[in-house]
Amino acid sequence: MSKSGKQSTAESEATVSGVLVGRNDHALDPKKRLTIPSEWRAVMGNPDYVYVMPGRNGKCLNLVPKTEMEMRLAKLREKALFDPALTEQLRAIGAVSEQLVLDVQGRIRISDRLLQFANLTTTVAMLGSVRVIELWDPARVPGDRKVDMAGYRAALDKLGF
Repeated sequence: MSKSGKQSTAESEATVSGVLVGRNDHALDPKKRLTIPSEWRAVMGNPDYVYVMPGRNGKCLNLVPKTEMEMRLAKLREKALFDPALTEQLRAIGAVSEQLVLDVQGRIRISDRLLQFANLTTTVAMLGSVRVIELWDPARVPGDRKVDMAGYRAALDKLGF
């Protein structure tokens, strides 16, 4: 903590330096709220809000931590403010995305239209995808519960891990 009582950039980055991994299946409560596991909230720096948007390559939703979204927005701020093509692209993303406040128990309420898009009705399979959390209908999870060693090795090689 700095002398001013505020966290430095290095300190705040250290609080969110973990990765989102593993799988957690959670039921939607009667009000259709989803609880984000406390371990993942800690990895995300215990945010007050998160972003949810449709998955790019499947009928799932991506829960994007506040810090991840802020890093991406910082890059966009370097571009022209009134670039028509950029404005159109941002509008397309913004129109199907949500900023959701976490309640004191770490629950969020995703809109019915996004829940319906991903076919999330009772139970949600939450998959840690390193930087984001994927929200799937448990019946549609790719490679459900299997360890795909070929895919794993290919990913490690491609990323240079």
